[in-house]
Amino acid sequence: MELTGARTLVVGGSGVLGGALAGALHDAGARCVATGRDPERLARLEDSAESTLGLDVLDVVACREAVGTAVDRLGGLDLVVVATGVAAFGSAAELPDEVAEELFAVNTLGPIAVVSEALSRMPDGGTVVVLSAILADAPMAGMAAYSANKAALSAYLSAVRREVRRQGVTVLDVRPPHLETGLADRALHGTPPRLPAGHDVDGLVGLVLEGIRTGAKELVWDQPSKALALR
Repeated sequence: MELTGARTLVVGGSGVLGGALAGALHDAGARCVATGRDPERLARLEDSAESTLGLDVLDVVACREAVGTAVDRLGGLDLVVVATGVAAFGSAAELPDEVAEELFAVNTLGPIAVVSEALSRMPDGGTVVVLSAILADAPMAGMAAYSANKAALSAYLSAVRREVRRQGVTVLDVRPPHLETGLADRALHGTPPRLPAGHDVDGLVGLVLEGIRTGAKELVWDQPSKALALR
């Protein structure tokens, strides 16, 4: 996919990873609309985005409307990048129901609403990129609900990829290991366990752009080589 001039929606642009992706896409020549729920952080993207839009992905109706707004502002849609997420820690037995509900709303249902609406706006091809997590492949004790909603999101993307083959849409599922984004420090519940050093955000962003350009389907952690790999 050619990024120069690509009409792009970045959902989660006010986050560390989403902001880095919006900036890199802008530098590559893409035309971006960036969404986020933090007005101050979103304002910092004025140099990286053609326009910005407030959005809380807890609201699935607003997620669908945001896609329509991006289409109106850009005159169409070639690329959608979803980089939203929240975390929670603690055993399955102790995790409050309301926390589990918010985890699924933000990490699974919001992204699904964005993607499903975007697919209806991409009749002639395009690319959808969604950040899930390594825990979709390797569930972690103390993060059962989080692991489950990331696995659900990844399964959804795998099924969607089969559905849209003839539509010419590429679906890239990005399943990185722990990243240095501060997500663990903003958990909805519990205290994070001792985590390994986080992977470099800029390195991941570079690989995501390479994956978009080359039509990759997955960006995953390759255990033998101890490195991220495109497939």
